[in-house]
Amino acid sequence: MLRTLRHSWQWIGGMTNGIAVLASIAMSSQATLAGTVPTFDHIVIVIEENHGYSQIIGSSSAPYINSLAQEGANFTNSHGVTHPSQPNYLALFSGSTQGVTNDNCPLTFSGANLATQLQGINLTFTGYSESMPSAGYTGCSYNSLYYRKHNPWVDFTNIASSLNQPFTSFPTTFANLPTVSVVVPNEQNDMHDGTITQGDTWLKNNLDAYVQWAKTHNSLLILTFDEDNGTSSNRIATIFVGAHVKQGAYSENINHYNILRTIEASLGLPGLNNAANATPITDSWQ
Repeated sequence: MLRTLRHSWQWIGGMTNGIAVLASIAMSSQATLAGTVPTFDHIVIVIEENHGYSQIIGSSSAPYINSLAQEGANFTNSHGVTHPSQPNYLALFSGSTQGVTNDNCPLTFSGANLATQLQGINLTFTGYSESMPSAGYTGCSYNSLYYRKHNPWVDFTNIASSLNQPFTSFPTTFANLPTVSVVVPNEQNDMHDGTITQGDTWLKNNLDAYVQWAKTHNSLLILTFDEDNGTSSNRIATIFVGAHVKQGAYSENINHYNILRTIEASLGLPGLNNAANATPITDSWQ
């Protein structure tokens, strides 16, 4: 009888240890998942212009953007990398300002960038610029609405001109979107020359259908600004909304390199240039 009791306790002890091991594995898996970025089918990045965080978040002139901030992840300590505009676009696209400190045009580079990274793993990229007159256009400006300084992919000689598209080519069937898209409104609609209300309305009219679709189709919208209105803190609004996003306000200090690193982490890519030293955003996901 003692032998039977001993075997019973051994079995119970083994089962308990087994349960403990399984629980440990489960907790470890949860911790690992919590530290990762979801793999998205489509990511659309929209870049607005030259407004600080407090000019946008809480502003009655931007009701749509504020609705996105309420339903998505609102990053309250997000910053541009520098001033003026052009090096910030380059930073977000290539992980480096490429040594640029002005808005001069034209510029030419041949190094790695987000598009070449995606192509290297058989994923796709397209940039869509509003008011650009034709696909592959390389001019510095057009009709005081389109400016090449806001279109970094045209500066890289290793990117096919077919990936440089006007916004009129943005797919209305969102399943046909490339893996990563960058959308740049024109000078009126990105708030550079137009009003906050104008930019907010344009965003709602042109991207809300994608936002609603993204929530149920494993896709993401990233809304950010190139820089603020010229202050040293360079604090800007950045919002994630779409599938897997955990609603809330997030206070970690981030910049364009963290955003690029997050996109790269989602798609299994290494960090590029300065993004290699940036931490991906991992706390804003369900």
